[in-house]
Amino acid sequence: MAQNEAPASGVKARLAGKVALISGGAGGCGEAASRLFAEEGAKVVIVDRQGAAARDVADSINKSGGTALGVEADVSDKKAVDAAVARALAAYGTIDVLFNHAGTIIVKPFLETTEDEWDWLMAVNVKSMFLMCKAVLPSMLKAGKGSIINTSSISAVTATPLEVLYCTTKGAVHQLSRALAVEYRDQGIRVNAVCPGFIRTAHGMREVTELSAQGIDASEAAMKAMQGRMCEPIEVAQAALFLASDESSFVNGSHIFVDNTFTAI
Repeated sequence: MAQNEAPASGVKARLAGKVALISGGAGGCGEAASRLFAEEGAKVVIVDRQGAAARDVADSINKSGGTALGVEADVSDKKAVDAAVARALAAYGTIDVLFNHAGTIIVKPFLETTEDEWDWLMAVNVKSMFLMCKAVLPSMLKAGKGSIINTSSISAVTATPLEVLYCTTKGAVHQLSRALAVEYRDQGIRVNAVCPGFIRTAHGMREVTELSAQGIDASEAAMKAMQGRMCEPIEVAQAALFLASDESSFVNGSHIFVDNTFTAI
């Protein structure tokens, strides 16, 4: 189904009646997910530190017949997270799906990284998910159901030179997802991680450029050998859609790799 195209007559949208909050939802895979989830019937809350971009994506969804709200927030800040979740609940009454997608990367030699960089990347990539889950889980528990999807990475299990900090954060996201799933399974909450390979986004292309500049082979030939081609944002969004939908009702505590065999080779 093309983006912004309504489901065919008689076909039930996969997220019909659900409210989905997406952090980092104004760009890259997050934006792809915001649009796709809306197409599939969800009311979407787009939370992004780029507030204007979040509102623009929401406006585009609304003009196309969907329902969306753009909210500016730094998801590594508790007050901002709590305020964003409060706005979502005030607007739509509940949150059925939380897609923790916001994140970033540092590419540099380990011995040149600073304590401040460590603290910052941990805050953006891991603490943000801790804060979001803490803020959203009470409403899910009250409803007795919910799906949380965290964006991890191939870097959680496959180390890349010059990305020690990033790999560490994604390893933490892997285990955060699994542990939350175990703790809340019997209360109707599912928690899974989606784990992309190299993606054709601004973030992904910056990673490739910075690795190449420091002597790591991230050429087109190397990418072809590792995963065949670059992953497209919509392909990550489609994996997240499956985990958000009731189609994955018995998928819990899992890590879904969207990497075209990168981690299988």
